[in-house]
Amino acid sequence: MMLIDNPFVPLTDFLPPFYLQLYVVLMVLAVAAGTAFDLYHKRSATFFVQQGKRSRAVAARQLGGADTAVIALRTLNEIATSGEFCNRNRRISHVLMSYGFVLYLLTTIVLVFVYPADPATPLLLPVLWNIGALMVLIGGYWFFFFLRVNVVQERHPVWHLMRADLFIASLLASVTFALLYEVVAWTQNAMATQLFFGLYLLFTTLLFVSVPWSKFAHMFYKPVVAFQKRMEEADGSSDLPTPADGGR
Repeated sequence: MMLIDNPFVPLTDFLPPFYLQLYVVLMVLAVAAGTAFDLYHKRSATFFVQQGKRSRAVAARQLGGADTAVIALRTLNEIATSGEFCNRNRRISHVLMSYGFVLYLLTTIVLVFVYPADPATPLLLPVLWNIGALMVLIGGYWFFFFLRVNVVQERHPVWHLMRADLFIASLLASVTFALLYEVVAWTQNAMATQLFFGLYLLFTTLLFVSVPWSKFAHMFYKPVVAFQKRMEEADGSSDLPTPADGGR
């Protein structure tokens, strides 16, 4: 039954679990390689190191371990709540997408590696998988149709896609076809199941192998940038204007 059955069990009729597990491993490696390439190509790692050295050299005061810990906790809170967004709707949209994607991703890994061909999969896992997917779609389509800068501010048509939209477009396509595949698999139509699983696989592959060209890697950079910014504000090394300076 949909929502409470392992969505990957029907695949065992034409695909051994090993190949799906191998695919997941390859996608993890693709993300790692793509992020490393992005760091090298954009020289982001070099920038972070040089910026850190510059900040320490001009710091007005030294921060202790307790100060650093407090800043780290505040940064984690900001990341966890998408606090960098002033717009409430964008914040809610990103929270839905972020937590939904993590939930969807973790349950996918457990289902594929622990219960790949087990019809007696614990009820909670497929339910959480579907909840995570729905959270991604609600937050993602809300953002895609109503909150994108090029749509809201620049008045571009909704279907006018740019490179910056690669991540959100491939994510939505991947998760959408994940649920469509689940629906079709429930009908026990073998040909349709293979077709929709193939489309699911296609857009999922695009999502993970396009890391160097999409915004996927930003989720790894954001915590580092936010933490460094807060550290610079605290030790007086920041060269950004304060809110008071902005009004002058």
